[in-house]
Amino acid sequence: MNIAVCIKRVPDTETKIKIRDDKTGIDAAGVNFVLNPYDEYAVEEAIRLKEKGKATEVAVLCYGPAEASKEIRTALAMGADRGILIKDDKAGEKSPDAVAAVLAAALKGIPFDLLLFGKQAIDDDAAGVGPLVAARLKIPVVSFINRLEIQDGKAVARRDVEGGTEVFEAKLPCAFTAQKGLNEPRLPALKGIMKAKKMAIQELVPAAAANKVQVVQLQLPPPRSGGKVLGEGEGAVPELVRRLREEAKVL
Repeated sequence: MNIAVCIKRVPDTETKIKIRDDKTGIDAAGVNFVLNPYDEYAVEEAIRLKEKGKATEVAVLCYGPAEASKEIRTALAMGADRGILIKDDKAGEKSPDAVAAVLAAALKGIPFDLLLFGKQAIDDDAAGVGPLVAARLKIPVVSFINRLEIQDGKAVARRDVEGGTEVFEAKLPCAFTAQKGLNEPRLPALKGIMKAKKMAIQELVPAAAANKVQVVQLQLPPPRSGGKVLGEGEGAVPELVRRLREEAKVL
């Protein structure tokens, strides 16, 4: 069984974001980019399946600029077998439907039985690329899984829902999007990091794909106003209740 994992390069959550002058994207200058955290669960699960003898190869695929080779090498250092970069300096400006079209076109030339994604990217939180790619490839997809088993040419996945657990079964090839709880991603060991530095990354030319959704404007959330001290102890309760009822309108 071959496994393909689609990953994304995203800004670190600790990075201070600045919006470009045209208001349609972020200013990448000085931004620290990392492997999307939810994609780490997908990469880890693929590697674990290989370690269990369920897979023979784990390929990592990323649509992004040349700098995204860093995130591919992170996955290689974790234990993936090969990295593929669909190089496009404008990849960050593509909407989920366009990204899915590019990834699906590339995956048609990459052998896989199992396709994994993170449940969403932490930059746009769209959670749409995985299902959109699977739809284009006409394979089953289950999102937000936190357990996965492969046996006898089929996959059994579970995900938590309110009040219980859903269990899904699908024949290979199929796709899943991973969420927190599926596993605990490993930290790359020094040996893996050194090996990843020497590994060649295959580069592909992206298929043509136009955005069906356009970003009109980005804006930062308004700054929070300072808090108010209404008093101390029981004496502050009546004023707090009044403000919650008359000002906040939550009572």
